[in-house]
Amino acid sequence: MATSTLDHIVHLTPPGTLKQTVEQWRELGFNVIEGGVHTDGFTENALVIIADWSYLELISFTNPPSHYPPSSPRHTHKWASRAPGWIDYAFLGNGILRDPNGPGGRGPPRISDMVNQRWAGLYRAEVPGGRTRPDGVRLEWVISAPAPVGVLQLPFFCGDVTDRRKRVPAIPIENTVHPSGVQGVSHIRILVSQSDFSLVADQINAVVDAAAFERSDGEAKWHLSTLNGRRSPTLILSVPVDGEEVGFVQGRGSEPGIYEVAFWVEEGGKEGSAVSPFGRIVWVK
Repeated sequence: MATSTLDHIVHLTPPGTLKQTVEQWRELGFNVIEGGVHTDGFTENALVIIADWSYLELISFTNPPSHYPPSSPRHTHKWASRAPGWIDYAFLGNGILRDPNGPGGRGPPRISDMVNQRWAGLYRAEVPGGRTRPDGVRLEWVISAPAPVGVLQLPFFCGDVTDRRKRVPAIPIENTVHPSGVQGVSHIRILVSQSDFSLVADQINAVVDAAAFERSDGEAKWHLSTLNGRRSPTLILSVPVDGEEVGFVQGRGSEPGIYEVAFWVEEGGKEGSAVSPFGRIVWVK
């Protein structure tokens, strides 16, 4: 199984702001549909389904930290301390939770096993996840997350247990049609410090099981795939090139540094760039 298929990109806004965020993204030219509340009850989302069958997850915590007692798991949620903006990205997993060589016999490998064969200890063992849609349909998946070692600009994997078409409703096709003319993800650009660049680039090589098709001392690029793409998205790892980008990296520390997400648009579609409530967007032909 390929380990470089783009599944979705995560955009976080402050607690309780999901409805406001949905309206802001609609004003930017995106068709936004309802998502639902996650199993733990701490987060809720809305979705922007792209014609290449990847999607944007617009997510927020349902309540601020002060709403919960000190012992609540809300405080240790992996995104609990994240600043709003583009916070994460996911590749498509295979939905396998159990160790195929453990009790119960052999079977297909877990994503974590596949990647850890290339770079030992890079990913944790899988954990289950889920969400209930507003129409009551229950969705289940398996998450394969990078281990907390070094900098964390690596994707997590989301592998469906229930039918992915229920999680990512690309049908009817109207769900993937956007007023801005967006047809697919063009690139995801991640910024890291010069001192972290080489390590992160080598780790991404291990994740996608391929060397960057273009690499210099300050930038590396990888081809990704999508389930229904006419153009391959590019994953770009860069060091900062101006003062704004330096400030972005310094403000993020060791957190994933997704600086911008670009979309390719059909002829006559939107052009240029914009800043969503908390993240940079680029439209390209």
